[in-house]
Amino acid sequence: MPTAYSADILFTGDEWLHQHAVLVSNGIITDIIPTQFISPVFNVTHYGGSIMAPAFIDLQIYGGLGKLFSQDPSTETLKAMLAYCKTGGASYFLPTVATNTTEVFYRAIDAVRSYWREGGTGVLGLHIEGPWINRLKRGAHVAALVQIPTLKDVSALLEYGRDVIKMITLAPEVCSAEIIQLIQANDVIVSAGHSNATFAEATQAFDDGIFLATHLYNAMSQLQSREPGLVGAIMQHDAVMSSIIPDGQHVDFAVLSIAKKVMKERLFIITDAVTDTKDGPYPHQREGNKYVAAGTLSGSALTMAAGVKNCVEYADIELDEALRMASLYPAQVIGMQNQLGRLVKGAAADFVVLDSNLEVVLQKRD
Repeated sequence: MPTAYSADILFTGDEWLHQHAVLVSNGIITDIIPTQFISPVFNVTHYGGSIMAPAFIDLQIYGGLGKLFSQDPSTETLKAMLAYCKTGGASYFLPTVATNTTEVFYRAIDAVRSYWREGGTGVLGLHIEGPWINRLKRGAHVAALVQIPTLKDVSALLEYGRDVIKMITLAPEVCSAEIIQLIQANDVIVSAGHSNATFAEATQAFDDGIFLATHLYNAMSQLQSREPGLVGAIMQHDAVMSSIIPDGQHVDFAVLSIAKKVMKERLFIITDAVTDTKDGPYPHQREGNKYVAAGTLSGSALTMAAGVKNCVEYADIELDEALRMASLYPAQVIGMQNQLGRLVKGAAADFVVLDSNLEVVLQKRD
């Protein structure tokens, strides 16, 4: 029997609709119509007093529910991460591994492949953050594992991770143009981050084709009066998008609000979420609403829904725009805006249901 999902308020990613239904067949949206026109042949599920919106997409998350992906790169960890993502309304995510050994990167690639072979859903690929970063802006990344890459290093990783690695965060000032071009030629997104680039260096990298930056403000050269740094280059360059961590710990909500006013649709949400660990190079320990490793801020305790709520409540961002920051804009980053991030005909039937307090009632993937 064909299925219809309706809510008092529906946000498509483009507009607000009241008393409308999403018609679904084989996991794909076939139409969106007023509820009064739903045919009796449809099996209808209605979410009263709620908002339906496109499912969220988290492009940077390290672990969840006690499982850190770099510590245990396995299908079981990916399942735990998906379960954690769903508590915050995210159907899709990029499991992320911070600066580490080549062996760990390879094991993470193997785990994603195994997960896909077993029919696992939600994982869009792998995000490798480092090790080709600037030591001066490494944050909680392990200094001994930071590298200046060679073409041989990069080629080997790209070959092993073909069709799995989706994104690599690197410092453009420590990587040659040849290396960056090689990564991009392998259909891997390059994101500028953990970087001490000058404004001129960053702008040149953006002009040369890098269109993305990792967690604005954090672990990067700052905007100053005589040297605008990477932050200034990101804000100034109209073609560059950037993630941000809206937890009130990584950035003050005031600077989140400022960045949004400047960057508009170029700014999107990630959680940067980790989990409690005791072993390995990243012993994350929770302190209130953040995690630290060896005394350094190392990750968040966010969910995507909490990030949306924070944007609305503390950064003066309109709800429709906060929802796009968690769905449509991440989809655009990875080139999947025709399949994900909007509730429109032909898109995947993946949505989140929120109550009036912007808490998750249901995360649904048909």
